[in-house]
Amino acid sequence: MDTTLFEDIFTQDLAWQEMANCRGADQDLFFPERGASTRKAKAICGACTVKDDCLEFAITKGERFGIWGGMSERERRRIRRQRAITARQTG
Repeated sequence: MDTTLFEDIFTQDLAWQEMANCRGADQDLFFPERGASTRKAKAICGACTVKDDCLEFAITKGERFGIWGGMSERERRRIRRQRAITARQTG
């Protein structure tokens, strides 16, 4: 595969990150210690125009930590589980 083509595909897939509200924010907000509040991170995500892209990225890539698209790993796990159930029922 042409590496330039691969790089173009990769950067296109991640182009949404340039518009993310969290860009430049304290990343510790999005990767809190166990039991710490996620309220501030979720508030930043709530007003973000690319939160759906971010959430889909995290679900697709299997991100296990942090707040992505306004959701915690537990919330994303529920979505993955529901998608798997739906895929089995329709497939």
